[in-house]
Amino acid sequence: MKQPSTRLYMYLSIAAALVTMGVKFVGYFLTGSVGLFSDAAESVVNLVAALVGLWAVTLAARPADIEHTYGHTKSEYFSSGVEGALILVAALIIAVEAIPRLLHPEPIEQAYLGLAFSVVGALINGVLAWFMLRAGKEQRSITLEADAHHLFTDVVTTAGVFVGVLLVALTQWYILDPIVALLVAINIIWTGVKLLRQTGLGLLDTALPHEDMDAINAILDAYRERDIEFHALRSRIAGRRRFVSFHVIVPGKWTVLKGHAICEEIEMALHAALPESTIFTHLEPREDPVTFEDTELDRAELQS
Repeated sequence: MKQPSTRLYMYLSIAAALVTMGVKFVGYFLTGSVGLFSDAAESVVNLVAALVGLWAVTLAARPADIEHTYGHTKSEYFSSGVEGALILVAALIIAVEAIPRLLHPEPIEQAYLGLAFSVVGALINGVLAWFMLRAGKEQRSITLEADAHHLFTDVVTTAGVFVGVLLVALTQWYILDPIVALLVAINIIWTGVKLLRQTGLGLLDTALPHEDMDAINAILDAYRERDIEFHALRSRIAGRRRFVSFHVIVPGKWTVLKGHAICEEIEMALHAALPESTIFTHLEPREDPVTFEDTELDRAELQS
């Protein structure tokens, strides 16, 4: 069965952000709670992040062209980077709103009604986040994963705010309201930092994860048993696409046709194990000493 596209999930995220933003701001206006304000403010960030994510996955889906011969999949890192930055901005806004209330606590009006609106928004985000996170892992989309983690953060935020505002309503300790808001700010700062770190790793051409490398080596080991050697194995990930390159070392007496055929066979096996991968192989003869000098990222300068 065909998986829903990443764009569909981003459209759902935009719709959810609009609905939750509306109901949470209603809750804030009813109560005047700075804790509920922090929850509503994060929903605004959700909306902006979802719009940026839609742009990113749309661009990432475009095929390679003359100016982008390796495709556009790395554009998803723009989305996760923007989302991480927006989370930090939301935390700053919450802190600016909460600190004055910490010094001058104010009562909360209609707390239970306001909380009801906030919980409705959290339920919407929680259900959508669960589906988006599962789809993000299946489709290896950093945009979907980033948006899902952001939505889960929103759910955690709402849970914290719910407990805080409920305690305020029950105890009349109004200072708990800004304290909860500041705790929410700290929590979403942590989420933002993690997203920015993940973005940085992608932009730095980080190698494939261990499970992918294990799958690659398992396939290569089967060919090593056939007296074929490999070296200069390198990998990187760009959004959803993987890039893998290595040298294939075979007996020099082999014909070009036979060597090419074995390279094709290996590439097809890797494609089957790791879909959406671009594989580069370089055929070399075992008897040539130069073969074993050519293993670094920059080709060795050979003496004549």
